[in-house]
Amino acid sequence: MAELNTQHMVEEIRDNIKTGDTLKTKLVLSHLGDVDQKTQNRLIYELSRGEVSFTVPILLHLMNEHVEIVDALPIIKETLLSNLLAYPEMLIEFLSDTSIKDKTHLIHVAGELRFEEAVPALLYLVANSQDEPEINLIIETLGLIGDPQAINTLTDFLYAANRDLIITAIQALGLVGTPTAMHRLAERMGTDNEIDYMILSIFADVQDPVSLEKLNDTLRSHHAHMRIYAKQELVRIGAKSVPALIDNLLHDDPDFVIHTLNVLGDIKDESAIMPIRKLLGRDPKNANIRFAAYEALALLPLRKGAYTLTAGLTDREDHVCVAAARAIDRNYSDILTAGIKNLLRSMDDEARHITKIIVNAQVDKVFLSLMPEDFFQELALIYLPHTHQDTLKHYIEILNANGFEDFARKLKGEEEVGTKVKVVAVDDSRMILNIYKATLHELGFEPVLFEFPVTAIEWLQNEKPAIVLTDLNMPEITGIMMSAEIRKKYSAEELPIIMVTTQNEVNDNEAAYAAGVNKVMQKPFNAETLKAAMDEYL
Repeated sequence: MAELNTQHMVEEIRDNIKTGDTLKTKLVLSHLGDVDQKTQNRLIYELSRGEVSFTVPILLHLMNEHVEIVDALPIIKETLLSNLLAYPEMLIEFLSDTSIKDKTHLIHVAGELRFEEAVPALLYLVANSQDEPEINLIIETLGLIGDPQAINTLTDFLYAANRDLIITAIQALGLVGTPTAMHRLAERMGTDNEIDYMILSIFADVQDPVSLEKLNDTLRSHHAHMRIYAKQELVRIGAKSVPALIDNLLHDDPDFVIHTLNVLGDIKDESAIMPIRKLLGRDPKNANIRFAAYEALALLPLRKGAYTLTAGLTDREDHVCVAAARAIDRNYSDILTAGIKNLLRSMDDEARHITKIIVNAQVDKVFLSLMPEDFFQELALIYLPHTHQDTLKHYIEILNANGFEDFARKLKGEEEVGTKVKVVAVDDSRMILNIYKATLHELGFEPVLFEFPVTAIEWLQNEKPAIVLTDLNMPEITGIMMSAEIRKKYSAEELPIIMVTTQNEVNDNEAAYAAGVNKVMQKPFNAETLKAAMDEYL
């Protein structure tokens, strides 16, 4: 091949620009790879001096037909962008030009420029394209531009046969971010877990009123994994989600109210205190609501009105009493001390029960404030020696550390007789785990407690208890997911699983049984009801 005359190439480009000869220009530039970089840059510079209507199609030709040259010469793309930035109105003409077959780079530029005027041309292109990669790119670009006029077209692709197009359309509507776009995304939920998660994450990022409403509504979901995800995102959003959550407390759906209370407690926003106290003032019939309300108050700073928490110590369910005790300990004051002393002075059955609750709840502030009273020491001696060894050891340590050595010497735990049967309990609430510890110990079992399902699964690889008790709603790994993992090693006959939950949702129950759960039991439980459920399998 004869050596190229670079000066002739430059002159040829100049002449071709004057005469508008695109064919000869393309022919000259097809030899870009055969000349030195200085000449390459000079040729592109000469081309850039032409009219935009001439220069841009040539640059697009180079980018589509000579990819290897373009990669080595960033000036080509830079020249294209500078031309279109200087004359953005021409971008619409090029997008509509049927002679330009591959419009990929033009579509990219429209997205990079966030060029709203290009939206009608893009909508026309996507409606008439059969090329799925091009359609996907246009959908993505419409999202980047964020013009609401694209919402209807993007919504159509939420129901496309191609999953990639569905996912890109979801992301694009999330970028548009208007209330209408959020409504369209909400309508798409309910048929696919991965898609639902993606949409919920968009709601959590957008955080407009519609998004917060949809996240809030997900607390009603019939699927545990969806509720858990919505809870986590609402907690992450924090105070902004509190007003909608407070409104939930007026609803009649117990599960919805319980999930709401869980979230309000984790957010720890003071504005939730009064609505939760009003809820307790209505004395909800559902014990799980009362438990969740006190559990939430235990996480909130009650500057005033904390004395009302003492009413929870006399609740008809032990679970609720323990939650109230925790809330009292978190907000302890002299007024609360006086109120509890009044409840205990009678030393009757109720006083003995409250003492048992205080011990099991391990509320150290409450316990130590009562210790100077002879009547409390007498009540404590009725129950303390019979508690779990870990609980007893805990109290002996704090008694010795706070000047009550004489009383600590009176505490002698029961001697362990033989080897106790192990029962595993898994719950993300430490309060519930304390209740399990006390209840299982009372029933004569050795409680093995796990706050995190993953550690329970690891332990069960090498140990086999008599039975597993698990919560349903736990972050990351639900009780259903954990049960499915356990069933990979143990059959339902080898290791029974009882799911103990506040929920009584048909979908959850069906999923639990499908995962290998032997029985679903509702909270709250006590020694009698837990024993009855376990006796079916032991």
